[in-house]
Amino acid sequence: MTMRKILAVDDELSVRDSLRMIFKKDYVVVTAGSAKEAWEKILSEEPDLIFLDILMPQKDGLELLKEIRESQPLTPVVMLTAAKNVKTAVEAMKMGAYDYITKPFDVEELKIVADKALESRDLKAENRRLQTEVEDRYRFDNIIGKSKEMREIYATICQIAERNSTVLIHGESGTGKELVARAIHYNSPRKNKPFVAVNCAAIPETLIESELFGHEKGAFTDAQNRRIGHFELAHQGTLFLDEVSELSLPTQAKILRSLQEREFVRVGGSKTIQVDVRLISATNKNLEEMMNQGVFRSDLYYRINVVPLTIPPLRQRKEDIPLLIQHFLEKHSGPAKQKISPEAMEILAAYDWPGNVRELENIIERIVVLSCTDLIKPEDLPMSLKNTSRAEHIKQGVLEGRISFEDAERDFERDIILEALKKTRYIQTKAADLLGISRRILKYKMDKYGIPTSPEEAAVSPEGVQA
Repeated sequence: MTMRKILAVDDELSVRDSLRMIFKKDYVVVTAGSAKEAWEKILSEEPDLIFLDILMPQKDGLELLKEIRESQPLTPVVMLTAAKNVKTAVEAMKMGAYDYITKPFDVEELKIVADKALESRDLKAENRRLQTEVEDRYRFDNIIGKSKEMREIYATICQIAERNSTVLIHGESGTGKELVARAIHYNSPRKNKPFVAVNCAAIPETLIESELFGHEKGAFTDAQNRRIGHFELAHQGTLFLDEVSELSLPTQAKILRSLQEREFVRVGGSKTIQVDVRLISATNKNLEEMMNQGVFRSDLYYRINVVPLTIPPLRQRKEDIPLLIQHFLEKHSGPAKQKISPEAMEILAAYDWPGNVRELENIIERIVVLSCTDLIKPEDLPMSLKNTSRAEHIKQGVLEGRISFEDAERDFERDIILEALKKTRYIQTKAADLLGISRRILKYKMDKYGIPTSPEEAAVSPEGVQA
């Protein structure tokens, strides 16, 4: 294991030698007698910890501290000072120094401060790594899809991420509503503040107010301690209310007031708490119908629906299925890098996916776990995918209310056109004759549905795998 490196900066040789003797057993110790020399060592040696004297000729420690904080924000700096300069050392801490130590040194105190400073550095580095990892995960390009519908969603996220407007995301279960909400948050000025997600359907009605706004000790029978609610936890960040349709009318009223006044009171409390929260809500139900039925407040609806965003179900963006499959194969197969045969891809692309992207990922993970070969073939797929025809999926979707008649008609028409093109080897005049329509109408519908114009284009384009 590589030893940590300490830079000792002091114009007195005896101080530098003392620091070297104290730390040489556990650390690599580098020294510098001036601010100029120290800066050169910082750039060349990249120390993990710096002990910095305040009073030095030419440039003092405070000036150098400012430069270090600007260029090396994670590197802890411990100031060295004579007892009479403690006030200056405190000023240095306000400028970003980790701590200060007075001369002459207490050896044990030096070692303790060094250990704690390096622990603090490691924690900050880990937090930054995790923050970067989260931001990478929720970049736009990690919301998979190149369909027209998904491109429109990317464009909307770009438009609204920088603003504080409330957003209402509508989509069926499994379409990725929380993923879109996180993408909005992590591409906004609030990205370094909390993102707090709440599943409103998973919290009992008797507890929802306490969960959202918190409670004081003794507010009710089981309230043995003060609890901080989700609104307060999300201060200066984003609060995501999933399945907002499940909230009761009294809770809706309290949320509306907190949004309007930017304040609330904990359950059982009397103190008004100011809060700055951006609200993103999500639902898989028709809130306008619920509003007309009197089970969802119209004033709250208009408050949370400033920017509406609809995520289409997977059956309405079939061209994204191969991209999603490839993404989930890479995610779950690891170093094995399993691939999928064209025949298996065709079956997967034809399936209706009532559980949407969540169901697709679940199926791909199951296939990867159970498959013993590098190439996934039709026989590796679950029987439920192979035994149900595309037409049957569409019919069942309409009868179960998951697919509108208009969408079913569009999907069926697109599948027939693609099948006719395949049978005629993409000769459009022959395909049009086979379908009993003009070539002009055929070309219009191909453009409308994003259908490839040749076998070669179909072979390399996700849009070609539709039936």
